[in-house]
Order: sequence, then structure tokens, then C-alpha cells
Amino acid sequence: MTKENNRIGLSVLIPVYNEVDNVGPLHAELDAVLRPGPWKYELIFVNDGSTDGTAARLGAIQRADPEHVRVAFLRRNCGQTAALSAALDLARGEILVPMDGDRQNDPADIPRLIAALDGDGGHDVVSGWRKDRHDAFLSRKVPSWIANRLVARISGVPLHDFGCTLKAYRRSVLEGVRLYGEMHRFIPIFAAWQGARVTELVVNHRPRTAGKTKYGLGRTFNVVLDLILIRFLQRYSQRPLHFFGRFGLWSFGLSLLSFAGMLYFKYLFPWPYLWWPRDLPTKSFVETPLPSLTVMFFLGGFVSILLGIQSELVMRTYYESQHKTTYLLDEVRQGPMKED
Repeated sequence: MTKENNRIGLSVLIPVYNEVDNVGPLHAELDAVLRPGPWKYELIFVNDGSTDGTAARLGAIQRADPEHVRVAFLRRNCGQTAALSAALDLARGEILVPMDGDRQNDPADIPRLIAALDGDGGHDVVSGWRKDRHDAFLSRKVPSWIANRLVARISGVPLHDFGCTLKAYRRSVLEGVRLYGEMHRFIPIFAAWQGARVTELVVNHRPRTAGKTKYGLGRTFNVVLDLILIRFLQRYSQRPLHFFGRFGLWSFGLSLLSFAGMLYFKYLFPWPYLWWPRDLPTKSFVETPLPSLTVMFFLGGFVSILLGIQSELVMRTYYESQHKTTYLLDEVRQGPMKED
């Protein structure tokens, strides 16, 4: 990955939204770090529907440095994940490094991340860890700490900072990756599940000096919902009927139990309570919620089974229409073939 090679060695992916005062200094910092280095590189800025003059500033930066800078303009604000996905589609580098456009990520960490890819026998993903964060304690640090511990526990990937955008990926890890929702922060998880070697590196985190943050407590709830999704994809993406069918069978069982309760109140109550006074009225099953519960659990089970079957058809169509396999083949070793 040298400058003499015609192939792009490094792509830095930078989604930006209303960062007019940051994109210029950020480009200058990246230029100072990467131009003297051994890499043939490109900087891909994606303007995510900015309304503050960021688009014009990026246009000026691209005209001043056409050799290294590419700029994509989205028609409207689509969110960080969508903007990063657009940058991935445009990237040509062998190593991909996404980073925030607010200058809180330090460009000086990029060479360290790249070096870590080849360290300790080699890695496929190096995730940044903002160990000393310069953010608000209650609104940013505490929710982030809780979310990171939850994600690490559920995913089984022991990273400390999933929310740090600054990471380094080998291109092979992101081939064919499509990002939705807030999924960009979970790319190391998907990579680890597919056998990629993932590590992390402490990176510098700087206080914001211009512009306004676009993050808040609301994103914590989005992360939890996305986490539920990736957990489902991990365990049941190739066998969704096992998930929905299990729920459906439990619902059928509860429906049968409720129906048994109805029969008891219809024919046996108050037996075996022989002490029940004869002058007190017995309880009819229509005075209980059992009929409603029986119908509700039965319909819930029926719908769950149907949803599982439909999910199976969708899954099989997804794999077979694109000739995808349900396994990930690394290599095949064999001796010379003998002719008959």
C-alpha cells in the first residue's frame, strides 16, 4: 500500500451534517497527517443534506484538492448510517477508515489504527476506544457506558466503545455490507460473527470547538432496538420459524391451559373445595377472563406460526435468488485431481 501503487490504499469516510466551521480545518489536519505518509489515499466527504453552507465549503475543498478529495451530496438529511453507507459505496481503498466530521476524532490516530491492523499477527477490524471522552457526563457519557456494556454482553464482542466512529477496516470485511438504522456502530459485531479478527485501540477524543452535537438521549433507545434486531439476526436469520414457531407453540399451550380452566369452572367448581357454603353462588367461567385469554393465545399462536412460515419463505428467497450460501468459506485445500 504505497504511493507508487496505482491502487487506492486508504479511504477515509467522513459523513457531515451542518459542520461548516469544521470541514475546512478537518481537511487541513487530514492532509497534514496523510500526505507525508506512504499511502495513496482518498478523502470521501458525504454532505448529509446540510443547511448551513457546508455543501459550498466542501465544494471549495474538493476544487482545491481534487487529487484526494471526493464529495457526495445527499438530497436530504438521511442520517449518519445512510451517509456512511454512501461513502462505503464510493470507496476504492484497501483499508477503510470512517470518522466523524465534527473534529472530535483525531486524524493523528489514523496511522496508529492502520498499524494495528498488521499488529499481533494481523486483524481485520481495529475499533477506536474513546477512553477519555470530552462529552457531557449525564447526557452522553452515562448512556454510552450503559449501552456499551449491554451491547458487549449480548453480542459477545468485548469492545468498550461501539459508538466511536473512528475505526479501521480491511475492505474484505465490508464487501457487500448494507447499513440500516443505526447499524454502523455494530459493524465490528457482524464482522466478528463472520470470523473476522477484531481488536480495539485507545484513541484521542477532543472537545467540540464548533457546531452543535446531533446526538442525545433519544439515540440510546434506538441502539437498544437495533441491538434486539442484531441479536435476532445472529441466532435466527437462517431459521426464523424456530423463533416464531416457539412463541406460537407457547401461545397454543397457554390457550389450552386457559380452556382447561374454563372447563373446571363450568363442571367442577367449587370442587375440591368441599367447605364452599351451599348458599353462596358458584363462579361461572364467563365471569373470568379465561374465554378472552383462550381466544387471544390461540390467535397469537396461529399468527406466530404463519409469520414464521412467511419469514422462512423470505429467507429462502433471499439466499436462493442471489445464489448466497448459508456458510462462509475461507479456503479449500486439496491434492491434485486424478483423471479417470
